[in-house]
Amino acid sequence: MPQPSTGTLLFVGCATLDAIALVQDYPAADSRTVATDFATAGGGPAATAAVAAARAGARTAFAGVLGTDEEGDRIVSGLQAEGVDTSAVIRDAGVKTGASVIVVSRATESRAIVTRPVPPVSFPGDSRFSELLQSAAWVHTDHLGWNAVANAPARPAGLAISVDAGNPIPAFSPRGVALYVPTIERLRAEYGEDLSPESLLRKATDDGASAVVATAGSEGAWVLERGAEPVHVPATPATIVSTLGAGDVYHGALLAAVAAGLPLVEAAVFAGRTASASCGGLDGRSAIPHQTVNLVPASN
Repeated sequence: MPQPSTGTLLFVGCATLDAIALVQDYPAADSRTVATDFATAGGGPAATAAVAAARAGARTAFAGVLGTDEEGDRIVSGLQAEGVDTSAVIRDAGVKTGASVIVVSRATESRAIVTRPVPPVSFPGDSRFSELLQSAAWVHTDHLGWNAVANAPARPAGLAISVDAGNPIPAFSPRGVALYVPTIERLRAEYGEDLSPESLLRKATDDGASAVVATAGSEGAWVLERGAEPVHVPATPATIVSTLGAGDVYHGALLAAVAAGLPLVEAAVFAGRTASASCGGLDGRSAIPHQTVNLVPASN
């Protein structure tokens, strides 16, 4: 893994504004349902990961594309309130900001999402994004931000890249990725349903990832650095109101811990604790703990 750094962690990809309703059971057609709770909050994989990293004490920036609408204004102000640098955000009057309506069911601890597509993520060659790319200690991308980073003309050699690969990324290869973070389901879709988690991680390092942390929800995560042995990190028990954004929180906390110098297994423990705590809130951000990485004790 790259050496510890106090430099900026640049998060590239998706930001949305989410309206979330908590209900006991999903509404039936033509029905009226009274929500137990309701919230409007920022969302999106890369943007939420940036917030989680900021609350863990990291210096963070977010780069993405938003409209010039009210939703975009609220997303930017929400990120800035968390201390996230938004100078690389593109405001495009020709697009609508990504937004979602989300219904969370208490009975099934699940959610249903209706979403407006996020605008394509791309940046001019002379943009603030290019400047941050040159100076960032790490760059983290979600499935929508990957191409902007991978194909950036100004991408420096040896850039430390972290990838949220929970969603499919067309033409993606983990070669050259310093921290590859897929789900176990994504690895099974890529390499085969019958392989063990340990074998799946080895396949990913064989394909070029320097380190892999594969998440599996309530089953925890599996961690592998090239040349070492796989390690299973159990999930942290959680009181669940909603799992919305928990994976994104995990990615941000994991990168903050790695960048601060925690060993990868300890970073995965920290990320698991942080993501579990976030499940105590209805939205994906309000319950993310403010807890600096270097204050977290080693795992048992």
